[in-house]
Amino acid sequence: MTAPFPYVLGPALGERANLGLIVLQSDETLEHDCRRLFPLDGVAQYVSRVQSAPEVSRETLAEMEADLPRAAGLLPPPVNFDVVGYGCTSGTSVIGAWRVETLVKTGCSTRAVTNPLSALVAACQALGVQRLALLSPYVESVSHGLRAAVAEHGIETPVFGSFDEEVETRVARIDGPSVHQAAQQLGEQADVDAVFLSCTNLRTLDVIAPLEQALGKPVLSSNQVLAWHMMRLAGLQDSPAGMGQLWKV
Repeated sequence: MTAPFPYVLGPALGERANLGLIVLQSDETLEHDCRRLFPLDGVAQYVSRVQSAPEVSRETLAEMEADLPRAAGLLPPPVNFDVVGYGCTSGTSVIGAWRVETLVKTGCSTRAVTNPLSALVAACQALGVQRLALLSPYVESVSHGLRAAVAEHGIETPVFGSFDEEVETRVARIDGPSVHQAAQQLGEQADVDAVFLSCTNLRTLDVIAPLEQALGKPVLSSNQVLAWHMMRLAGLQDSPAGMGQLWKV
């Protein structure tokens, strides 16, 4: 047997930032979108999955709470994360943002934790938005809880619409024109400052810029605000092109 080859240890991938992402088992969209939004050079993205039900209700969303520490623990243990994002808007409204943070930090080492709900609040504050038109794919009971959670932060949702869907696989297949048409109808109402497209499984990135052009107001989505908040918390000021007014603040 020959002698082992010598080798040199290089720097870790995340020279600028280490970003962790906990994605729902049933989510087909968030991971793909974050690859489009996060910068590549010097930024490492690590992804774990949390067990989730194929049907969405307040009960199935609450069930994720027990599995969050395990999911966070499956992120690489040697990595000290700048930010870990939990990828569920409605799930956060049920479990609570503070509880999500506690559970994630139980499983991994991270300086900050965020989620689409907290990210939405931060985005609205950055843009000066107080009244949202909210488009949700989900049934009324799930959407009601999200609206109540947003209201606790002083953000009203006087205009609301839904696709009234509870099956995640179908949510992930709702096409761009359907989202655009529904969001434009909601956003055209004069008493809202912006539009929010809720759900990390909804395909939204490609309709944000056209909607902003048509409506003349900011358009936000779960995946967009989550990626923006994670990057800003990590000290990254990169701004992907064509992804909305939010990236200018």
